[in-house]
Amino acid sequence: MAQTKEIPYKIYLEESELPKQWYNLRADMKKKPAPLLNPGTGQPMTLDELSVVFCRELAKQELDNDTKFIDIPDEIYQFYKMYRPAPLVRAYFLERALGTPAKIYYKFEGNNTSGSHKLNSAIAQAYYAKKQGLKGVTTETGAGQWGTALSMACAFLNMDCQVYMVKVSYEQKPFRREVMRTYGAKVTPSPSNTTNVGRKILEQFPGTGGSLGCAISEAVEAAVSQEGYRYVLGSVLNQVLLHQSVIGLEAKAALDKYGVKPDIIIGCAGGGSNLGGLIAPFMGEKLRGEADYRIIAVEPASCPSFTRGTYAYDFCDTGAVCPLAKMYTLGSTFMPSPNHAGGLRYHGMSSTLSELYDQGLMEATSVEQTSVFAAAEQFARVEGILPAPESSHAIRVAIDEALKCKETGEEKTILFGLTGTGYFDMVAYEKYNNGEMSDYIPTDEDIAKSLAKLPKVPGEN
Repeated sequence: MAQTKEIPYKIYLEESELPKQWYNLRADMKKKPAPLLNPGTGQPMTLDELSVVFCRELAKQELDNDTKFIDIPDEIYQFYKMYRPAPLVRAYFLERALGTPAKIYYKFEGNNTSGSHKLNSAIAQAYYAKKQGLKGVTTETGAGQWGTALSMACAFLNMDCQVYMVKVSYEQKPFRREVMRTYGAKVTPSPSNTTNVGRKILEQFPGTGGSLGCAISEAVEAAVSQEGYRYVLGSVLNQVLLHQSVIGLEAKAALDKYGVKPDIIIGCAGGGSNLGGLIAPFMGEKLRGEADYRIIAVEPASCPSFTRGTYAYDFCDTGAVCPLAKMYTLGSTFMPSPNHAGGLRYHGMSSTLSELYDQGLMEATSVEQTSVFAAAEQFARVEGILPAPESSHAIRVAIDEALKCKETGEEKTILFGLTGTGYFDMVAYEKYNNGEMSDYIPTDEDIAKSLAKLPKVPGEN
């Protein structure tokens, strides 16, 4: 596609151009993601079964493999206008610093109070809970971005919000914790003594810094044991990727305005919310045979579910109380090293993204955290934004791909997702600047030990 206009530094859509529908990527997949299974019966989860844990409308979205576009309710659409459309930025200064012929764009999702893309789904999930007449919601959070976003959404809708925050992040990121409390959320470090599953995990892993799997278990138990509450999740689930499709829809619309087609699309990958949202419309074109893109998922070397995990049914949580999902997984008992500061701590990956990866429709790579923070600082010094550690995984690979273009002379166009800002992650930046940050890569034995505990699913694992 020929470029017909000079590209500004920041490309904004008009408010009237905001997406009015979410795009359900699964509708264009010939081979659908494997269904969630009831761990008790081994059968696919039904709407009624999922509705015990999730809001009913969200459970419907979770199970919907066929509806391509779902209308965004007007209340959510109006809320989006508070901070959307988000800018698509041409990284001219980074290109100049690298001396690359590559053209680099990033979709910036940090221009809201919660500081990240997570608000796109938080307001949707809180809205459906409110519409169902619920009192409140429970959730988990790792680095704190999801908990922050959900607390903001719940405050806006006058709902109770209970957050189980991974213990190591609770201790390392006190300011993000305090933002949640400012918005009225109750924040508990996980694993905790407040739930049965938390006590069990503490007994099994004394002194653990926790994991998202642990926090999910506690949040689910808290939801089902309280009248008028449901559980909500900030990543991994199909419904979350659906809500986050506004990222990719906006990015594509902005690029189309200037006749730009990316060659490479890069996103950080923890559970899959940012990556799935960014790539959605582009992957849709790829699935329909309308265009081709090289899509790269970037994950931490210390929690490498795509690159070193197994594609199998596994529990979504450490306490084994959630449904089974078929995904690339390190095992639900896998605990990231306490020195892992870059977020993206989940043991598995979205079933939708896992299926796409298994079909060879996207790539995955893992990077070590010291190189991630080196890229973060390089980016901050030339582009003027302090990036979240999670996003910085994508920055690392975007820089690497741009440098390859410098070597070959190819003028490729690169798009990556900048999920949010890193102003609440200064303990991690401090460790890097002080030379105290180290890289940890789990051994094959570490991963095999966790994978040995995968549940037995007839005909699958």
